[in-house]
Amino acid sequence: MRLLFVCTQNRLRSHTAEQVFSQRPGIECTSAGVHSSADVPLDGELIEWADIIFVMEQVHKTKMASRFKSHLNGKRVVCLGIPDDYAYMEPALVQLLETKVTPYIQVC
Repeated sequence: MRLLFVCTQNRLRSHTAEQVFSQRPGIECTSAGVHSSADVPLDGELIEWADIIFVMEQVHKTKMASRFKSHLNGKRVVCLGIPDDYAYMEPALVQLLETKVTPYIQVC
């Protein structure tokens, strides 16, 4: 299963999620940001690669849909509703990600 995590700058939330879930067997992960100055900017190739796309906030889903509509073709996009209030690998963020993402990867 290939998971793509998306936030704004790809420095805190999505990068943390990539680190947390890349340790799971049978899962490949990457992360990106919707802003042009993101550490890894989101592109159509990443979207096409992913089985499930997790965005941290609704604004990320909206930006992705407007810029990459042709690449989304029925892709499953899940909004996690995680605000930009956490540091990289902050325990509270890790726990929140585990709680919100795990149900989606257990059913697939």
